[in-house]
Amino acid sequence: MEKGIRKYIGTRKFYAHAMAIAIPMILQNLITNFVSMLDNIMVGQIGTAPMSGVSIANQLIFVFNITVFGGVSGASIFGTQFFGKKDKEGQKYTFRFRILMAFALIAVFASVFYFAGKPLLSLFISKNDAPELRAETLAYGLEYLRIMIIGLIPFAFGQAYASVVRECGETKVPMIGSMAAIGVNLVLDYGLIFGKLGMPCLGVKGAAIATVVAKTVEALVVIIWTHTNYKRIACAQDLYKSLRIPGALARKIVVKGVPLLCNEFLWSLGMSIIAQCYSVRGLDVVAARNIAGTMINLFNVFFIQMGAAIGIIVGAKLGANELEEARRDADKLNFFSVAVTAGLTLIMIPVAYVFPKMYNTEADIRALATYFILVQAIALPMWSYTNACYFILRSGGRTGITFLFDFIYTWVVMIPLAFVLANFTSLEIHMLFVVVTFSEIIKVIVGYFMVKSGIWVQNIVKGTDA
Repeated sequence: MEKGIRKYIGTRKFYAHAMAIAIPMILQNLITNFVSMLDNIMVGQIGTAPMSGVSIANQLIFVFNITVFGGVSGASIFGTQFFGKKDKEGQKYTFRFRILMAFALIAVFASVFYFAGKPLLSLFISKNDAPELRAETLAYGLEYLRIMIIGLIPFAFGQAYASVVRECGETKVPMIGSMAAIGVNLVLDYGLIFGKLGMPCLGVKGAAIATVVAKTVEALVVIIWTHTNYKRIACAQDLYKSLRIPGALARKIVVKGVPLLCNEFLWSLGMSIIAQCYSVRGLDVVAARNIAGTMINLFNVFFIQMGAAIGIIVGAKLGANELEEARRDADKLNFFSVAVTAGLTLIMIPVAYVFPKMYNTEADIRALATYFILVQAIALPMWSYTNACYFILRSGGRTGITFLFDFIYTWVVMIPLAFVLANFTSLEIHMLFVVVTFSEIIKVIVGYFMVKSGIWVQNIVKGTDA
């Protein structure tokens, strides 16, 4: 039995296997976030109001994106373990479940955004700002959101397909899809935002069109590849021959998946509520958080995708009934994720002083953005740890526990803390941001004991036949 620091250190072969799965996902999301960053910078060149309007609209899109992730995650838990069990029929049924879930979420969110977009966006605009600025920001946000509704379709179906492709070990394909979308997005961004390359000057509207087209290209690459490579993705063959899913399996997916769906929806909604709490301090804070968030998202990619890789690796071990090996792998991968993220913190600190200068906005907003980046850079290893804990718990089907792990912390600790401090105290925004950010330490402690307890170490597809 491994003891001491050796418990957390793997062999070269172990890391090579883990990185073979993680690196394509990291690169894919790094590319996606890099393009989003360039898109954000281009919109930022138009002015503060367009940048703030797009940022607020993206808070709503963020809730949809994360909810889609939660919607396919319940089926992904079973899909990963079915893949480890080499049961392609079982995996096919989970694939169908994901397609149906994507369709349902598109219908719900598109309706909400279309009919309630204006009042939802208004919640993020402080009444203390000048009426002209508020009206301008709302108009830009609504213009952007209405076009982005179309982008819900390729994103949701692309995620359903990508989750299956990844669990089959083909993590390079979604990365190729993202790379294919890069050129399209950058050319259209430059052309449509500023009226270059013979294209009309559409500003914020152009940024939305470019994003929707890029998402469509990305999704099509993965979907077309899947249906032309049945030898690698066997579960996709005859996928649409029917939409049948065995009742017993569907019920199990729902039981495991509903807590994940609710968790991701409520967590992302909670993050948006916290953003709204910050926004009561003015549109300067909204603009600064947008700049900082764009930078942080680029660095967050490593630990977020490392968590997804942990879920795939540990889930496959559990499905193959290699329970003790799954436990050992989880410890090593969690430690590795935190260690690398700590190194990224050191890189982020000097970047924090340079990146905000790329935006055409006021000096005070750039200074506040630098501060936000520095605070979040220090918090990065902490986020890495709790993210890994989440995926470890999820890999064993403990979705009820992951629901409590994320939901309770967000809604019982973070939201009340942010709401009270923002609305009922005169605490300056700098200290307010630090207090709310580092309340995550509570989640670190809870995550440590949950993972250590081993309650997640179980094979949920043993005896489950398609």
